[in-house]
Amino acid sequence: MTESKLIKSAVVQFQHQAGDKKYNLMVIEKYIEQAALQGIQILAFPEMCITGYWHVPKLSADEVKDLAEPLSDSPSLALIRSLAMRHNMLIGVGLIEQADDGRLYNAYVACLPDGSFHTHRKLHAFEHQAISSGDAYTVFDTPWGVKVGILICWDNNLVENVRATTLLGADILLAPHQTGGTNSRSPHGMKPIPLELWHQRHEKKEEITAAFRGPNGREWLMRWLPSRAHDNGLFILFSNGVGADDDEVRTGNAMILDPYGRIINETWAAADRMVTAELDLTLIPLSTGRRWIYGRRPALYKILAEPQGYERDAITARFSEEETAVSGSNNKQD
Repeated sequence: MTESKLIKSAVVQFQHQAGDKKYNLMVIEKYIEQAALQGIQILAFPEMCITGYWHVPKLSADEVKDLAEPLSDSPSLALIRSLAMRHNMLIGVGLIEQADDGRLYNAYVACLPDGSFHTHRKLHAFEHQAISSGDAYTVFDTPWGVKVGILICWDNNLVENVRATTLLGADILLAPHQTGGTNSRSPHGMKPIPLELWHQRHEKKEEITAAFRGPNGREWLMRWLPSRAHDNGLFILFSNGVGADDDEVRTGNAMILDPYGRIINETWAAADRMVTAELDLTLIPLSTGRRWIYGRRPALYKILAEPQGYERDAITARFSEEETAVSGSNNKQD
């Protein structure tokens, strides 16, 4: 499966500045240099970390377009690609892409040591009406003989996406996010963390730590994130924003999980941080989830690819107040 049995990896959480690419790239470069000193081979930054995130829904379509960059001659990616080559590192970063046809995407780009790059377009984009959703999975080879996949934020919440990425050969999943402290409509989902608490984090360290580790942060992640790793037998590199992001507070909790869903390393610091770990690739073949995959019966799963009639686009699914029951009576089956 791989030429090397150990892969040195790292994930970063940091508080980006809205629309301030110069500042965000400065922070990204700082962590790349720190990672290089530690011999890191795979380094993952958060979703839309170059452009900023939650201010985007408030922008006009033209303002979103002004933030976007064509990837082929992106000034931001030119820096990241040069650092990936210099340090023999895979570096993943998020930004808004302007495609050749003019469409805009929430994109995550993995820059490789040979100067090439692979791009994942968020499959379930809801950040702005001007941002389109991607329609393809992203799995690619690396110089270390291991395959890497990418899913952005909400992509990871839909179990089919992680399974499909695994079936395409991924052993390591880059999972960049901007999450935590969001205003979920579910009565038992995440709720906002007061902006005042973030601004007073130095005086109220215990309170902010409890909030980041609680039901609006880490506890919410623990309900589903370890199962994505466990059920598919892959490593997950979870990177996230941290701190005030327009009117919400990101909860960080950057972490690295093994194929059993165990956390190898993590942080719940209310601050910019990098988390590192060695990935022992020998864990994958006999992991519980990988053995479950070997027992699949694909002929039974036709229903997974059939529209049921209640599907919605990502914006409507995330924000609409209307609810649709998913039950046997509503399933459209022949």
